[in-house]
Amino acid sequence: MKALVYHSPDNISLENIPMPKIMLSTDAIVRISTTTICGTDLHILKGDVPTIKDGRVLGHEGVGIVEEVGKDVTSFKKGEKVLISLITSCGRCSFCKKGMYSHCKNGGWLLGNSLDGTQAEYVRIPFADNGLYLLPPDADEEAAVMLSCILPTGLECGTIKGEVQPGDIIAIVGAGPVGLATLLTSKLFSPSKIIMIDIDDNRLEVARSFGATNTVNSADGKAYEKVMLLTDNLGVDVVIEAVGLSDTFDICQSIIAPGGHIANVGVHGKPVSLKLEKLWSKNITLTTRLVDAGTTSLLLKMVLFGKLDANKLVSHHFEMKDILKAYDTFKNAAHNHAVKVIIRNKDF
Repeated sequence: MKALVYHSPDNISLENIPMPKIMLSTDAIVRISTTTICGTDLHILKGDVPTIKDGRVLGHEGVGIVEEVGKDVTSFKKGEKVLISLITSCGRCSFCKKGMYSHCKNGGWLLGNSLDGTQAEYVRIPFADNGLYLLPPDADEEAAVMLSCILPTGLECGTIKGEVQPGDIIAIVGAGPVGLATLLTSKLFSPSKIIMIDIDDNRLEVARSFGATNTVNSADGKAYEKVMLLTDNLGVDVVIEAVGLSDTFDICQSIIAPGGHIANVGVHGKPVSLKLEKLWSKNITLTTRLVDAGTTSLLLKMVLFGKLDANKLVSHHFEMKDILKAYDTFKNAAHNHAVKVIIRNKDF
């Protein structure tokens, strides 16, 4: 089968590799019909995720058709259309019982990390009863694949962890796919003002179309001054970091109001400086989180019933044979006006 294989930083290739097989009785094999590329995949290419080994198939987002199930899989059968969650959970360990599925002792973020992922024609899903979600046969796959990672990430790590409340003034630093997903989910909690901060005017324009009330281009280094003008010099109640860089984290620290909440969502591959000399007296809360995907069922209902327009996140389409071109497009998002790229297996 065809698969996108990682070898080392900035070294990936589309290759023919053996098809996955059932290894445990709780496994399922899914034939991928739709997948996409995540910002985390770009962090992998930069060398920011050292757990990724040579030969790993990348990708942790996907929709497909169940090809085979292990004898102990009870919720799915061959031929059903399913959504694949990026999180693998056994449902039995101490972390799973706390709802911290991302830290499952037998799972967590495995796909495209320590197990072969979804940027392939087929993928093996461990603990399939917990890692798959049944889709109607006519479900919009492009909307559904946004539920594998970025929408639950935006909701759980940004909106919920940031404790967004009705009437809050919030800022989201980073108008990439996760930042935009955070914007969409934050609107569910009725903040009074959503300020989107980025260096890309096109993505800021997209953010306005998604419902941002204000946008700030931070390329000139004056994000603090611009946000203060928008908030009567008070700062924001919640700021959500959705990039994973020192500069963007610094913006968050500078614009947070007393009593506010900084929620980190971005993947940080390098150290950042915590400005405690400025924050110690401000009564702020700083949180981190890895997505658990516990909200996926809720978000799926919202998408299927038209309450959340996930299709808004899709900007480009490719076939699996052109996945390297898809990566190039996504890596150069500002130039290509890219948000999320859809990759389809042609046989579907």
